[in-house]
Amino acid sequence: MIYVINQLYEKTLTISSFKSIKGSSDIDLSADAGTTYSLTPTTTVTIIDPFDCYLDALRSCFDFDALRTFCQRDDFSILFDGMHGAGGPFARRVLIEELGLPESSLLRCDPRPDFGGCHPDPNLTYAASLVKKMGLNPDGSADESVDATSLPTLGAANDGDGDRNLIAGAGFFVTPSDSLALICDNWESIPHFSKEGGPRGVARSMPSSAALDVVAEARGIPCFSTPTGWKFFGNLMSSKEMFGKTDYTPFLCGEESFGTGSDHIREKDGLWAVLSWMSILMKANEDTPAGEPLVGVKDIVTKHWAKYGRHFYCRYDYEAVDSDAANQVMELVRNEFVNGDVTSVLDDDSGIKLTSASEFAYTDPVDGSQTSNQGLILNFEYPNGDPSRVVFRLSGTGSAGATIRMYLERFERDESKHGESAPQALKSLAERALSLVKMEEMTGREGPTVIT
Repeated sequence: MIYVINQLYEKTLTISSFKSIKGSSDIDLSADAGTTYSLTPTTTVTIIDPFDCYLDALRSCFDFDALRTFCQRDDFSILFDGMHGAGGPFARRVLIEELGLPESSLLRCDPRPDFGGCHPDPNLTYAASLVKKMGLNPDGSADESVDATSLPTLGAANDGDGDRNLIAGAGFFVTPSDSLALICDNWESIPHFSKEGGPRGVARSMPSSAALDVVAEARGIPCFSTPTGWKFFGNLMSSKEMFGKTDYTPFLCGEESFGTGSDHIREKDGLWAVLSWMSILMKANEDTPAGEPLVGVKDIVTKHWAKYGRHFYCRYDYEAVDSDAANQVMELVRNEFVNGDVTSVLDDDSGIKLTSASEFAYTDPVDGSQTSNQGLILNFEYPNGDPSRVVFRLSGTGSAGATIRMYLERFERDESKHGESAPQALKSLAERALSLVKMEEMTGREGPTVIT
């Protein structure tokens, strides 16, 4: 996949001109699917129906008949926020027309050129309307003043082009990393995987939490940690088909930036993730009689944590930081910790000990290509021995400034502590890391622009 992408890029360098059919009276782009036009003696264009093509792909992954029956339960409801993006009409076709859910299940599913003035990013900050309607505070914790029994069973959001997703239950936010791990652990609920005996491979971007790794190890599934970028997942999906190597399909993959997907279209797919969660809920409630409370998203996730432990996780984004200052922060981490002696770092009152530091590099197991400088990792240990880490990545070092992303992850075995909110659970780790890298001193920032 990476080889193909590079070859396509090389071809773009030789393009000298292109033609457009804009304003043509000979071609009707609204014609019926199947209509074919001859553009040149050797070139034809056929009108397709993307809804039908996409539905065929989804039907190959899920049991639509069973889902439709489940959706008719009086005690099941969903709220889907299309954020005025391209995914809205597809959500209407699938959820309303195919699965029979009421129109009230949709929020902002009419595409608008300006996304209705909102930022179409499916996270706690920009999907604020959905977050509130699911009984959540802006930080993802439950709003205790809201009666959870009055809330939708499942909440979801798409981004502007429909490929990313947010998942929530009644009064309960699911992090993208947890969502990925739970889909993996519940693969029996999803026909795309169950008919093949489960995923043959799973992968996550390096900054995502290790929740997936724990499940994959327990389930005996090959697991990969890759650089950020879907092309690295693409290589693993194409391992046998293009390179004659190990077959990792059916494949499951995702990123902490709310992207989840599989090999059905070899790209992240927000609606696919939503149908995966609907399938998980359907399976969990196959023995729940009418009149009894449904097994909800919170029940499924907390049971998962009790089995595997919880990976508390969040991301701090420091946006539009002076480029020189941002680079200085990264160089400090690299010089003092990655290339320095972490044993000389003094302990503080938190008891959180810096144990090691590294810079992530990746050798692709399929084509052998190498990718370096993918993030600086500080590994810590809590007084009880539980591991944690903080990852620093830099992007957009242009004239408008840079974004420093700080990814926080803490593993907690103690089930009695799993109910703590992620911001509170990670507060001491964040303070320890920010102090070590001198974030405020170097950038002048007292806090992040966005926390997700």
